[in-house]
Amino acid sequence: MPRSTGALPATYLVPYTTALSSVRTKVTMRYHLFSFLLEGEKVVTYPTATKRITPGQFLLLPAGNCLTSEKLTGADDTYRSVLLFFSDEALTSFFTKYPDLKPGEGTAPVNYPFQVFEPDGFLTNFVQSLTLLLSAGPELSLGFQQLKLEELLLYVSQQQPAALQLLRASVHEVAENQRIRAVVEAELPVPITVEELAFLCHMSLSTFKRRFARLYGTPPNKWLTQQRLAIAAQLLRQGTLKASDVYDQAGYESMSSFIHSFKQVYGLTPKKFQMQHAS
Repeated sequence: MPRSTGALPATYLVPYTTALSSVRTKVTMRYHLFSFLLEGEKVVTYPTATKRITPGQFLLLPAGNCLTSEKLTGADDTYRSVLLFFSDEALTSFFTKYPDLKPGEGTAPVNYPFQVFEPDGFLTNFVQSLTLLLSAGPELSLGFQQLKLEELLLYVSQQQPAALQLLRASVHEVAENQRIRAVVEAELPVPITVEELAFLCHMSLSTFKRRFARLYGTPPNKWLTQQRLAIAAQLLRQGTLKASDVYDQAGYESMSSFIHSFKQVYGLTPKKFQMQHAS
């Protein structure tokens, strides 16, 4: 599977053929994916849904972890599909190019982790065009692949606009996560409050707390405390400052609150910690 790195393009079109069946293979997708099934059967399992796919149908799978099973069918026992991978960057370019595109309401369940499309005239011709382009060679240019992706996304915007809304939301969440990481991992003044971090991230306090906890696996207040105490422990190990001089640099307003927090995490008072660990 392509990985979303600078070494690979934003859009990635590949044919896929196998003569081996597979059962519940663990897949981590760093790209979003349109999967067009030509021969065989496919079962996809995300955390909240499982679906069996038959030839002619196609899938829109968001980036993330899933389980996939592939079953051979037909006279020649072959599994065939065409895969169109696309990154968050490709999605951002699409939504930037079509700023007035309104996803609106659609038939796709908004909480469903992926979408299944039934074959119709457009999709049949679209897949045929992909297979012809892949078989003609040479390798498709990145611009051509991006145009085919745009064509398909515009089709989705008409047929299942709610599915496009899910993609738009995923891009927005990625952008928010990148903003949070950039802010909290930068050189920031000590002390700094959670409210100030939320402001720097251009988010409400409740949104920031929710996004932060999902991203770092801990509430921002707890994370800030851990960062302050890590700074204090590093200063104490260096041995050039007394414990009574460290608390201010670690962002504590009083020595008593610093001692209390430090002992909860390290099991020792700052002074005893320094005596045991100073280099």
